[in-house]
Amino acid sequence: MTENVKKAIVMGASSGIGQEVAKLLLQDGWTVGIAARRDEPLSSLQREYGERVQMLTIDVTSSDATVRLRQLIDKLGGMDLYFHASGIGHQNRELREQVELETMQTNALGFTRMIGEAYRFFAEQGSGHIAAITSIAGTKGLGPAPAYSATKAMQNVYLQALEQQARQRGLNITFTDIRPGFVDTALLSGDFHYPMMLRPEQVAVDIVRSIKKKRHIRVIDWKYRLLTALWRRIPRWVWRRIKL
Repeated sequence: MTENVKKAIVMGASSGIGQEVAKLLLQDGWTVGIAARRDEPLSSLQREYGERVQMLTIDVTSSDATVRLRQLIDKLGGMDLYFHASGIGHQNRELREQVELETMQTNALGFTRMIGEAYRFFAEQGSGHIAAITSIAGTKGLGPAPAYSATKAMQNVYLQALEQQARQRGLNITFTDIRPGFVDTALLSGDFHYPMMLRPEQVAVDIVRSIKKKRHIRVIDWKYRLLTALWRRIPRWVWRRIKL
């Protein structure tokens, strides 16, 4: 591999948006480290792109996930971009305990674990770019998905806090908070029909463009930019009366 080739790691590359972003980066000439809990979808990407892809199974909820991320960075020969697409989400109108706790484990603890390790690596290296898929669900507390919307709000604030810390420490680390609306992936499969559904391929193109432009926050797409702007203006006493 050539030294000046850009290197990215995509966490959650086994399907959906993560896989589509990995493909676009490869098509754009990057070398890419791909990681997820399932290895077979990763293997198919590696077979297609050969030595330009390094892979490792990583479960973000496992205590050894940060060690394995460092191993993947070593296999790749470095890292310029860390892209986090790993996450789960469920409607939970009955507030089932297991659903809430699993969501917290992946979207809060797993997110903090992996974003934190990428940050520490880039702090040691002197530069880097952290991009992560959060969600418009972090704009307001959503009754049908309490843990999901709460963890997404946490992700938004965590990235904002790290961005401020990096600047204060004089670290050359760029942050991109990607906030899609409803995307037609396995994450939203089920009986419920979601409005204004986006295609993962369409979202991935916007994400890669936003990374190249080093956007700080990107809400995808224009319909959701209008929707979230409206949500922010709704008073709490009105919001709790809205049926979702």
